[in-house]
Amino acid sequence: MKLYYDFHIHSALSPCGDDDMTPNNIVNMSILKGLDAIAVTDHNNAANCEACVELGRRNGIIVVPGMEVQTKEEVHVLCLFKTIEKVKSFEAELYKHFEWIPNSEELLGRQLIFDENDELKGEEKRLLIHSVDLSIYALVELAHSHEGLAIPAHIERKAFSLIANLGFLPPDLKVDALELSKMTAHEKFTAKNPMYRNYRFISNSDAHYLHDISERENWLEVDEKNIESIFKTLGRSSKGGLK
Repeated sequence: MKLYYDFHIHSALSPCGDDDMTPNNIVNMSILKGLDAIAVTDHNNAANCEACVELGRRNGIIVVPGMEVQTKEEVHVLCLFKTIEKVKSFEAELYKHFEWIPNSEELLGRQLIFDENDELKGEEKRLLIHSVDLSIYALVELAHSHEGLAIPAHIERKAFSLIANLGFLPPDLKVDALELSKMTAHEKFTAKNPMYRNYRFISNSDAHYLHDISERENWLEVDEKNIESIFKTLGRSSKGGLK
C-alpha cells in the first residue's frame, strides 16, 4: 500500500524555523495535506520530537522522531529513529562530539521547545546550526548503532550537501537512501548522474514554514502503515543504500 510522507520538517526549535512551527501546527497541517507519516528533523536536536510523536499518536498520523545532523564536513544528514528512546540515546552520544557555543538570537533566531499543548517549555541556548565533530562515516555508524536510518539530505544542492562538499558519494558509505528536494525530479537527477541510479531516493520538503510541508505527492510502498514498515522499506541492505 502507498504511504504518503514528508520526512524532513523543522519545528521552531531550529533557529531557521518559523515560530509558527509548533507541534500542533505541524501535525494538523500535515493531516490537512493528507499525509500518512512525517518526521520532525530539527538541526542537531530532538527536543520537540516527543510532543509531535504524542500528537501524531492521538490524531492518527505517524510521526518519526529524528534530527538533521551537520557532520564535520558540513554535510547535512537526516537521522531517523523508531522511538523517542532511540533518538534520545542517539542525541546523548552525539552531544559528546558537539561543542557548546551560545546561540545568537538576534542574528539567527530563537530555538523554541514546546509541550504537546504548544505551551513554551523553554529555549535551547546552545547554537544548533554548526557541525558536530564526527565524520559522515562516523555519523552513519552512530545512527545505525541506535537502529536508526541515515539519509544524506538535499544531495543536489550547492551547500551542506554530500555531493557538493565531498564531490561524490563514497561507494562504501552505508547510507539508507538519498534525499532530493521536492522540486528536483528523481528521473532528471539520475539521468544527469547515472552513477546514483541504483540508490533509493526520497523527496522531502525541508519545511521551515507551515505552507512548505509537502502535499500528498510522495509515497513509499509499505506492507502496513506503521513505523516498522517505514523502516523495513528504507532500511539498508548489505550494500548500504542500494536497492
